[in-house]
Amino acid sequence: MYLAMNRFAVRPENAEAFEALWLGRDSHLKEMEGFVEFHMLKGPEREDGTILYASHTMWESQEAFTAWTRSEQFRAAHANAGGTRSLHEGVPQFEGFSAIQHIA
Repeated sequence: MYLAMNRFAVRPENAEAFEALWLGRDSHLKEMEGFVEFHMLKGPEREDGTILYASHTMWESQEAFTAWTRSEQFRAAHANAGGTRSLHEGVPQFEGFSAIQHIA
């Protein structure tokens, strides 16, 4: 199992537009072999006044995730990403994790 996460810092005045963007986009994830699930998470307001969000995808393997990042579906899902950068501070912070234990 592989977890891919991007963390976003969003100013409160941009939170509604940021959420609408994610809720309305076609991710194409379900078309990908090895895709397990996706979550968009909203966290607390931080000391710097931003709200923490994290996109969280689960994959059967790191190889499946890597295939996603090189796919036409990835390019289609991220085609307008440059135009939405004003909704969050800086660049998303990527974190990738391989599972060493799973309890269900």
